[in-house]
Amino acid sequence: MEKQNFELRNNEEFVELNKILKLKQIAQTGGHAKILIEDGLVQVNGEVEFRKRRKMRKGDLILIEGIEIEIV
Repeated sequence: MEKQNFELRNNEEFVELNKILKLKQIAQTGGHAKILIEDGLVQVNGEVEFRKRRKMRKGDLILIEGIEIEIV
């Protein structure tokens, strides 16, 4: 399994799940990110997540297609 980090900026309390998938280039577009989430391919903290704009905060873990992304 590949492990990656996503670092919040100093002024950010959270970032939306679909934006992380796009920024980490797991999804080519925002629409692609939406489809991945709607199809149940994304887990957050061990649970399948269907909310595209779930607020991801420090310590959250995203798992998709063998890639684990930790929010730091």
